[in-house]
Amino acid sequence: MMQLLIDAGNTRIKWATVNLDAAQANSVAAKSVPVNSAAVWQQIASVSHAELDTLKTSWQGMRFARVLTSNVAGASIKEKLTALLQEVQPDLHIDWFASQEDIAGLHNGYRNPAQLGCDRLASMIGAHYLFPQQSLIVATCGTATTVDAVTAQGIFKGGMILPGLKLMAESLARNTAQLPQVAESTDIAKVFADNTDQAIVSGCISAQVGAIVRAVNTLEQQENQAINCVISGGAAPYLLSHLGIPYQYVDNLVLTGLFVVAQSSPD
Repeated sequence: MMQLLIDAGNTRIKWATVNLDAAQANSVAAKSVPVNSAAVWQQIASVSHAELDTLKTSWQGMRFARVLTSNVAGASIKEKLTALLQEVQPDLHIDWFASQEDIAGLHNGYRNPAQLGCDRLASMIGAHYLFPQQSLIVATCGTATTVDAVTAQGIFKGGMILPGLKLMAESLARNTAQLPQVAESTDIAKVFADNTDQAIVSGCISAQVGAIVRAVNTLEQQENQAINCVISGGAAPYLLSHLGIPYQYVDNLVLTGLFVVAQSSPD
């Protein structure tokens, strides 16, 4: 049965289609999460918010058993997606993924579990699925950067939220007199820059990397074991060469988490 998974983020909307075979359907009925490798997408793509209407053409003619959506882009995007999906398939069942205390092998230790961003939860579910029985720092680097701690037993301990790489650079360029706009793709040759453009980039990258490395070191001390750093998101490639610690780069981690949830919960 074909399922449509949607990750509606602050900047882009990613989507993928995946088939759950008979064995996976049985695991759904048993409410268990199979230990598999990463999802094999039938199709996967993304569009900007401005291109949302083009999704109707992409999905036209497909037949979905279910849609599972993580939406952190707000009510307007939710309304537009709902209307578009109903045009494509009027009888379609749409599930809006929401944070809860226990789901798909992960325990959400937030003080108020429902307050946790559903994209963060999906990313952690995906990382815990791909790297079971390992203590993890899950860093998702997009419009915002989130850095979350997950134990080997699948317990989310808490995390950090900071402005993303581009937001950091733009805030300096916009709010500080005479500082130029700095592209997030600009690299740094050395930490101590000798010009303003590179100083901004060096500071922004160092802040991102510093938060991730501090999280890894702290969890390592708390858990008294090696920590696997899992990093994802559109800005992640700009940070990888500066991390200085072992890491696992995983693309489409939110969609992977949704894939796990789709297997572990009934329609």
